[in-house]
Amino acid sequence: MELGTKIKQLRFRAGLTQEQLAEKLGLSAQSVSKWETGAAMPDITLLPLLSEQFGVSIDELFDLTEEQKLRRIENRMDCEAELPRDVFRDYEEFLRQRISRGDDRVRTLSLLAHLYHHRMEADAHRVSAWAREAIRLAPEQKDCQWLLQRAEGAVCWDWNVSNHSGVIDFYKQVIEEDPGEPKTPLPYYYLIDNLLADRRTEEAKAYLEKLRKLPAHKPMLARAYEAHIALEEFDERRADAIIEQALRDFAPESGILFEAAQYYAGKCDYERAVELYEASYAADKKPRFIDALQAIATIREIQGRYAEAAAVYDRVLENLHEEWGLTEETAVQEAEQERARLLQKSRE
Repeated sequence: MELGTKIKQLRFRAGLTQEQLAEKLGLSAQSVSKWETGAAMPDITLLPLLSEQFGVSIDELFDLTEEQKLRRIENRMDCEAELPRDVFRDYEEFLRQRISRGDDRVRTLSLLAHLYHHRMEADAHRVSAWAREAIRLAPEQKDCQWLLQRAEGAVCWDWNVSNHSGVIDFYKQVIEEDPGEPKTPLPYYYLIDNLLADRRTEEAKAYLEKLRKLPAHKPMLARAYEAHIALEEFDERRADAIIEQALRDFAPESGILFEAAQYYAGKCDYERAVELYEASYAADKKPRFIDALQAIATIREIQGRYAEAAAVYDRVLENLHEEWGLTEETAVQEAEQERARLLQKSRE
């Protein structure tokens, strides 16, 4: 349905004449008439007023299909760091209705989870900002230290809080209940990640052996996990030998270069890590992800080389503009903010 026809339909439903609607919008009746006949379109700034006047969402004004609505939700979360409350509620209600109807439950549940995570990240930024300010004013108080840990994932000394037993048990259950054939290796990767975070290396080795029996597993990743397990068992010489042999066996594949960079960054061998991140980025196919560049920027900031870290974000922005065609999306805004922050630190 055309927008003009939709406006006319909603105006009738609201019991308004063209003159009455125009008056509420601060326009002439002729403007409303042009919309309804298709001779003109409302200015984009009027859409929130129209949706408010008719008691519908902006999406409903355009009478989007279900697929269009799903894509709109995905795209808007990519483009905006925070959704207005009314938009969030509209999207939430739409997705909950799809769940109740049983429509494509996997996609709908995933998108609903992403929607809440998107809001959670926006809220976490606020928590972090207020908690940091409170900590600066009263570093002897404990409550905001805990909030900062929850908002930013900072290290928590208390093992009762920091261990990952709950998510470990969940992924073990996912593996046991996986109905697919052949079995997917993905839950094994997440399970081993969390086992390693808790230094439960014996279990990690057992699941790594199970992983290696799956036809769809990646031998390169299995080798990287073997190195990480050895490192967690304090056998650094053996761990280094495993990862270097993996580089010889699988390079120049960008994946092993990136995994090896992760390994060396994790053990604070920063120059070797940067060398491998650069090699990984160079070997990747365009459009390339920016993870390797962000890691390099983080390393340079850790080293206090702020101007170099800021220069890496010039490369990040070049990637986002030229390889992904992004101009004003959230990723671009965040990269610009990081570049500005690092430049400021370089001047201090």
